[in-house]
Amino acid sequence: MTTTMVMNTTTGTNASTGTAIITVTAMTEPAPSPLAPPSPSSLRRLSFLRLLQLASPALPIGAFAYSQGLEPAVSAGLVRDEATAGGWLLGLLAGPLAHQDLAIFARLYRARAGGDPAAAAHWDAFLLAGRPTSELQAEDRHLGAALARVLLTMGLPAEAPSAPASTFAAQLARATVHYGVDVQTALETFAFMWAEAQTSAAVRLVPLGQSAGVRILARAATAIPAAVDVALGLRDDELGGAAPGLALLSAAHETQYSRLFRS
Repeated sequence: MTTTMVMNTTTGTNASTGTAIITVTAMTEPAPSPLAPPSPSSLRRLSFLRLLQLASPALPIGAFAYSQGLEPAVSAGLVRDEATAGGWLLGLLAGPLAHQDLAIFARLYRARAGGDPAAAAHWDAFLLAGRPTSELQAEDRHLGAALARVLLTMGLPAEAPSAPASTFAAQLARATVHYGVDVQTALETFAFMWAEAQTSAAVRLVPLGQSAGVRILARAATAIPAAVDVALGLRDDELGGAAPGLALLSAAHETQYSRLFRS
């Protein structure tokens, strides 16, 4: 915004020398015009831009340091090229992500939207308990704490000091409710963030070319709406993301000789 300063001046002439004299007698700043309240359309656009910011790989939460079991899968030869990397990602998306992470994210979102902190705490603890290894639990706690710090920087109110450490999904649900993002869009964003992180890890680990990464992520994006529909249709007694192969690989990663990632 540009501020214009207005100077009130008087002019005259020195009688003995004939030199012009300009005298500043006052300096004022025009009062700013009142801002109109934001329109519904501008609020929707801001909500969309905030969502883009949250979904950006540049968000400083350290997600690049985690592979969620993909590194030991590559080490074991289970993921070795574009086809197997895509199969790994799509299999997890249709399995534990849809039946556990996304389904619980929807419950976290609704608890936040309904102002029910007890329900939010319940589902947060439920999701963390579903992580089969200490590595995966530590990852979720770290990403949740990092996102909470970012949200504080973005202007969201701090949570109560007594609030337990929460998962990444719980913090993202809090943010999307705060910014007025609808539940389906929030779920699709959560799934895309996960798929993008897994694709980035695969490109570095296998390794794959950038074009292969683009194709894998495009396939995942095509499958995300169906995974979200599954998640939204599950009852509480249908939740479960059992992936014993992933659990075994994650446990082996804790003592893997050479590692690039923390999970």
